Amino acid sequence: MRFRTGLVGLVAVLLLVAGCGGGSTASPPGPSGNVTVFAAASLTEAFTLIGHDFEAAHPGTKVTFNFAGSSALATQINQGAPADVFASASPTNMKTVTDAGNAAGTPSPFVRNQLVIAVPKGNPKHVTGLADLTAPRVKVALCATQVPCGAAATTALAAAGVKVTPVTLEQDVKAALSKVKLGEVDAALVYRTDVKAAASDVDGVEFPESAKAVTTYPIVVLRGAHDPALAQAFVSSVLSDKGKAVLADAGFQSP
Repeated sequence: MRFRTGLVGLVAVLLLVAGCGGGSTASPPGPSGNVTVFAAASLTEAFTLIGHDFEAAHPGTKVTFNFAGSSALATQINQGAPADVFASASPTNMKTVTDAGNAAGTPSPFVRNQLVIAVPKGNPKHVTGLADLTAPRVKVALCATQVPCGAAATTALAAAGVKVTPVTLEQDVKAALSKVKLGEVDAALVYRTDVKAAASDVDGVEFPESAKAVTTYPIVVLRGAHDPALAQAFVSSVLSDKGKAVLADAGFQSP
């Protein structure tokens, strides 16, 4: 009887030890905290969705975005603005940051984009290509040349042998698109993704010379990142299959 009682006690102790040991196999906590992402204006819709997905997948995290022209963002980063990740619409603007020693590692190309001509719904001026933008009756908005969409427009117009005199030069692609949406211009050279995001307000006119001015977007963790591991986790989410699907749905092309 004593042997049976002792055996029961031994089993109980072994079960208790096993239960305590089981805690050591628990998954380590995931990333938490705040991550600040400086991203090209054309990434606004796609990155906002990716940010929401990231926060949902990692409770306790908060993604804060600064969307603007890539040239302006690069300048802010090099002047010491607090940022953890930089996603540029141009390798040229990214190089400004890497040359200054403000990138942690090598930037990863993650998408490409092409220009289209944005026009008001119904295309009232009957714009069919770049040559139509030279007509005096057509008011055109372009991005400033230091902005990726402006540099791409310059390349495309040169490829077409067309000279356009814009009525306004904007500091990012969303600002150029807004001029069309507000009826202040008849056309603007913007990205396909921007027209797709604003499909209820504008139409897009494709033109062959856009193939000469494809823009590649790189992304990198910044040297001054508050939490490099959290910043890398966000970059990894952009590069993941789920992130790629969000970007593809927005109209971006694979790099």
